[in-house]
Amino acid sequence: MTDKIARILDIPIEITAVLGRTKMSLNEVLELGRGSLVELDTLENQEVEILVNNKKIAYGQVVVAQQNFGIKITKVLDSEDLIKSLK
Repeated sequence: MTDKIARILDIPIEITAVLGRTKMSLNEVLELGRGSLVELDTLENQEVEILVNNKKIAYGQVVVAQQNFGIKITKVLDSEDLIKSLK
């Protein structure tokens, strides 16, 4: 690895997996409490978006292993789509 790349390896990034989305009124949000369920628009076995610093870079599937949740990357966006997502 070059020294130039080594300098940036410690920069923190935020990785997000978007499991689904929903729209709720402010009143509905205020009524949420411990144990509340929020219905999402993603169907079972549907791919989820993977974001890095709020930019879509890939898709994946939710997996469960030994009672832990994770995301298995199934598709990384090609160069052209990555550039579009950065705009």
